[in-house]
Amino acid sequence: MLNPEAHAVSSYHIGVDDQLQISVWHNPDLSVSVPVRPDGRITVPLIGDVEAGGHTPEEVAAVIKDKLQSYVRDPQVAVILTQLRSHEYLSRVRVTGAVRTPVSVPYRQGMTVLDAVLAAGGTTEFAAPDRTELYRKSDDATTKSYAVHLGDILQKGALDTNYPVQPGDVITVPQRSF
Repeated sequence: MLNPEAHAVSSYHIGVDDQLQISVWHNPDLSVSVPVRPDGRITVPLIGDVEAGGHTPEEVAAVIKDKLQSYVRDPQVAVILTQLRSHEYLSRVRVTGAVRTPVSVPYRQGMTVLDAVLAAGGTTEFAAPDRTELYRKSDDATTKSYAVHLGDILQKGALDTNYPVQPGDVITVPQRSF
């Protein structure tokens, strides 16, 4: 079985409705705060529209710098994300099944399966915690499942299956068979 250890997000990819602060050093007239439009573009003074959606802040800064070179000598450009609105639903962890309150919680760095289950109020008396599954979409769009021995985590403190969660994960706690 593959170990679903959390991989550090290499870089944030800008999405629609994110708010960006564009700073051009020594050029306050070119520095603006702009939202990413539904078409994925932003408007920058002097150069017009720039594709931002799906790109990293560093990539967008490089494009803006390149386009500004015609107008400004050696422009120093920084792109700072001031509001991350586009990933509100993508960056969530969902807990379903035999938990007190099924929830969709915002992903936080360092969050584990236990953190997410506790945010759902813990398991019910009808739960089969050792049959808990963590479902994760992989890069090739397939969904992989990982067995979580939640009963061992809760009762014995055995943390070997208390996996770090990632944005988009779904944790399902099944009910016992009677």
